[in-house]
Amino acid sequence: MKARLAGIGLLVLLVAGANAQVILRLPTSERVVALTFDACEQQRPNKLDTGISDYLVAHKIPFTIFLSGRFVQDNEAAVKALGALDFVELENHSWDHPNRMQVLSDDNVRDELLKTDAEIARVTGRRTAFFRFPAITYNARTLADAEGLGFVVVHYRWEVGDPDPHETPNRIVSETLEGTRPGDILIYHINGRGWHTAEALPRLIAGLQAQGYRFVLLRDYLKEKRNRVVGREPGGRK
Repeated sequence: MKARLAGIGLLVLLVAGANAQVILRLPTSERVVALTFDACEQQRPNKLDTGISDYLVAHKIPFTIFLSGRFVQDNEAAVKALGALDFVELENHSWDHPNRMQVLSDDNVRDELLKTDAEIARVTGRRTAFFRFPAITYNARTLADAEGLGFVVVHYRWEVGDPDPHETPNRIVSETLEGTRPGDILIYHINGRGWHTAEALPRLIAGLQAQGYRFVLLRDYLKEKRNRVVGREPGGRK
């Protein structure tokens, strides 16, 4: 199995000198998984991979998308439609996906998060509660910035490399079925860069269900952490 480790396999990653936490898996031993998808965009427009979203919506399978603000702008109608579904979460992945967010100033970090939160709220009427750092790059300072704005940072324990065009549908399926453990947060891409994810998805879903897994939203198991953002005003104040 070529699954890529993205953390140390603990529920949270504690950052030295900070109270901030990064969620790597759901706090449960139940056979549940959270399907999450990144919808990244920098300078070049990307489109929603409807091969993925249409399948999940048709089968009413809960899933979460971490969206960049630019992606929302370029896919407004599709994002609005997904935002009307109660089994879809739309969450924050920064404005334009800076791959070295740890070098940004505090003001720039806050701008990346708050602009995206405002854009998703404008399009869907929903505020975002969870944040995923672009390229999973952060330090104690930028993590504290995100938490200071009320966001819960959600990454993952391991990843399948679906942005690699050489990652075949068969390999995406086999890596997922071999690597998944109860409470895992799975990560794929829904911005046209998960080259073979849509092809793999039906078998991936069926295989996990055959192993006894069911699909859940992040908020189902991170409700207590998510609730702390309730009442957060634009600008990050609580």
